[in-house]
Amino acid sequence: MIGFNRARLRLRYQVLATLIAAVPLPIIFQELVRGVDPTTSEQITINISLMLAIVGGILVYRRFDDFPGARSIGSIIPSFIASYSCLILVFFFIRLDYSGWQFVWSFVLSVLGFAWIQIYIGRNYSMTFAVVPGGRVSEQIADVSQANWVMLQQPEVPTETINGVVADLRHDHSPHWERMMADCALAGVPVFHLKDAVERLTGRVDIEHLSENSLGSLNPDRTYIKFKAVIDWIVAAITLVVASPILVGIAVLIRLESPGPALFRQRRMGFRGTPFYVIKFRTMRHGAVATDLNGDTDDALRVASMTLQDDPRITRLGGFLRRTRLDELPQILNILKNDMSWIGPRPEALPLTRWYEGQLPFYHYRHILKPGITGWAQVSQGHVAGIDEVREKLRYDFYYVKNFSPWLDTLIILKTIAIIFTGFGAR
Repeated sequence: MIGFNRARLRLRYQVLATLIAAVPLPIIFQELVRGVDPTTSEQITINISLMLAIVGGILVYRRFDDFPGARSIGSIIPSFIASYSCLILVFFFIRLDYSGWQFVWSFVLSVLGFAWIQIYIGRNYSMTFAVVPGGRVSEQIADVSQANWVMLQQPEVPTETINGVVADLRHDHSPHWERMMADCALAGVPVFHLKDAVERLTGRVDIEHLSENSLGSLNPDRTYIKFKAVIDWIVAAITLVVASPILVGIAVLIRLESPGPALFRQRRMGFRGTPFYVIKFRTMRHGAVATDLNGDTDDALRVASMTLQDDPRITRLGGFLRRTRLDELPQILNILKNDMSWIGPRPEALPLTRWYEGQLPFYHYRHILKPGITGWAQVSQGHVAGIDEVREKLRYDFYYVKNFSPWLDTLIILKTIAIIFTGFGAR
């Protein structure tokens, strides 16, 4: 009856349909073409394991549903790669025999089958929330187009199909509306706080007053911070060795195209408000931007630190490097120096940081995490310059801090890979 229960029903259909597509067909082919008996203990073990891999891939994919914009075809392949890779490792380490052909075809069919299901669901499904009047609901949902909003007129449990009820729980509702929300919860209809629902749908955390937020929820997991730092360093070291020919080649091309050094160093604000020198490939004419502004907030220096649309200072090769994000590769050295992470809020030049801190409340709180080469704001919004755009970017940064986790980092990596090929948000 309710959208929440229908979501569970859809999960069952997804699992069942994908299992039918990815397990029986390879079994039939194995028996008819290759003459393999599907009733042997070896084949039964393989088939059960493939079923577990398919269920695991679906669960990994659905774990991304916690984040807006994650339900895309591009997330399906990595999800199933993760589950099938775990299965292969298990078979390898315990030395079980398996058919590589059967594994490959099961993987291909599971991806294709699940992708078709997601496309079909996407065409026929949109989220709908019933809205309890009162407080800031009308103001908050006005610009949120990611769902359909149905304003309730009477304090009665909705009978139509919905995904939940949304209310400003900080508002002093009448006893009738409070009783209605309690009845919804008892009936299995999820009741969401307005602010949480908007954050979930938009991927942004809007902070106007610290009293409006649980400060504890904006404190990232310290254990994951330490674990991520180790992974960052290991991946950076390996990448530096593997990509060194590419780095040298790009540096040579930059020197050939325009006079000046191949690398660009600029002082930016880093982890816990400590300035550091970021290293990038030079994409502008040499001397077009001051490299050490020493925290000066002079307007001319601040403007010079901004990159505008179709900026004439950008060289032809520099434009390509910016679109593909290859200009960021030298920041591998920043990661090895422990100044940066692969993923985190982008570091800003000191004059811009000082200016933003004067214009936007709590801007400095984004420095609670190491700055990153890519981040949630970059894959969601792209390059920004104006104060309104930066305010929006700050909301994305706070969302990343609040939802800091391996799952969100994985999603950012997937979106970054897509951006490398599309050039989204580059200037």
